[in-house]
Amino acid sequence: MSNKVLLVDDDRHVINALTRALRHEPYEILSANSANEALDIMAGAHVDAVVSDEKMPGMSGSEFLAVVCEKYPDTIRILLTGHASLEVAIRAINEGEIYRFFTKPWNDVDLAISIRKALQQKELIVKSRLLLKKVKEQSSILQELEKEHPGITKVKKDSSGAIVVDDIAEIERDIESFLDAKYE
Repeated sequence: MSNKVLLVDDDRHVINALTRALRHEPYEILSANSANEALDIMAGAHVDAVVSDEKMPGMSGSEFLAVVCEKYPDTIRILLTGHASLEVAIRAINEGEIYRFFTKPWNDVDLAISIRKALQQKELIVKSRLLLKKVKEQSSILQELEKEHPGITKVKKDSSGAIVVDDIAEIERDIESFLDAKYE
């Protein structure tokens, strides 16, 4: 499944230039000419990253990205502007929690690399959440096992640090019967 990148700008030429900048990337490119159109797209499709212009009629890019942050917090947010100011940058960072801030004209390579790195970071975060969930599930199973069979999760070691197993067959039977009862 390829990542979806949404490009938002009221200037069609900018959308076309951004699309060309990302043409070698393995993304599905979506585009919108306004913040409201972009929000409509996002309501119907999972979007991994948004690159938005700041100056647009109706809703500014930083306001739009603040809405995206609230409604779709896992979506990567990048702001693109031809009118950079400290106020715009601070608002975009504080309210939209943007990943990057680019000025027009942008560097195609920097933009493509930034989106790629952001998507890789997002993928790592998703994987770490899944691993954490799995660890919590396994910890819960071990706690239940310990309640039913006190001491079963304790590890005995000899003076050299080697694990000592009294009766492995009995322990295996206890674990199997516990798991059978739990997942029936």
